[in-house]
Amino acid sequence: MNPDAVNALVDLLSVEALEEDLFRGRSQDLGLPQLFGGQVLGQALSAAGQTVAPSRRAHSLHGYFLRPGDPHRPVIYQVDRVRDGGNFTTRRVSAIQKGRHIFFCSASFHGKEESITHQPTMPEVTAPEMLASRNARLERFPGHPIEFLHLGDEAKPGLPARKRIWFRLSDALPDDPILHRYLLAYSSDFHLLTTSLVPHGLVHPDPNLKIASLDHAVWFHHDVRVNDWLLYDMDSTWAGGGRGFSRGSIYNRDGILVASSAQEGLTRMKAISPSHK
Repeated sequence: MNPDAVNALVDLLSVEALEEDLFRGRSQDLGLPQLFGGQVLGQALSAAGQTVAPSRRAHSLHGYFLRPGDPHRPVIYQVDRVRDGGNFTTRRVSAIQKGRHIFFCSASFHGKEESITHQPTMPEVTAPEMLASRNARLERFPGHPIEFLHLGDEAKPGLPARKRIWFRLSDALPDDPILHRYLLAYSSDFHLLTTSLVPHGLVHPDPNLKIASLDHAVWFHHDVRVNDWLLYDMDSTWAGGGRGFSRGSIYNRDGILVASSAQEGLTRMKAISPSHK
């Protein structure tokens, strides 16, 4: 457990209000060649949420990554109050570094309603505690609070384009459902695009592979607690033309579908070795 790392991530998503509809977010260096996309997803949603009544919670976020961000510089977020309707609130957010747009998104917020309901059945997978007892691969960035338990169904040539991972933040968090949605948006960017690499036996990083997010969407279906294990069930229905497309379903322990995601990204091979042909 590392409460300092959890607190640092919560602080990262608590963007600073500079003036009306203008916010600043600090940046986080995860050792990637560019700013981690999940950071701008979470911070943009946080900035938009600060302009919306608390009774309305984010139900969808659709974003486009325009330029690689610099993990050593802050990000400015400009919120456009597109619409405040009777049931829905819509915001558009632009993320800016060095005077240039690196990302923009639309976010929609909705008050609670009761209506028809259905969802797919959660896949039958090994429980996280059982995986841990079997010494399953536990992945975590140094000094970072999100941990991933791998079920081992990835990066093997000929396998279906699917990846299933348990993930959670590894310590206590405030009981704030709005904060947990920001953190879920942040977490949803991990492993999703690389699902399109699975049937080709590729892993990231690969010296012959250039990979980057192009767009990302998240739909929030229920309140969620990200400091308990969540199952991320991902598949990729298509790859071609230097791009890969992946979808994700996120379930809680009780089998409730709490969110869905989709992402397309650059999956460009610089040179293809004989083993990858």
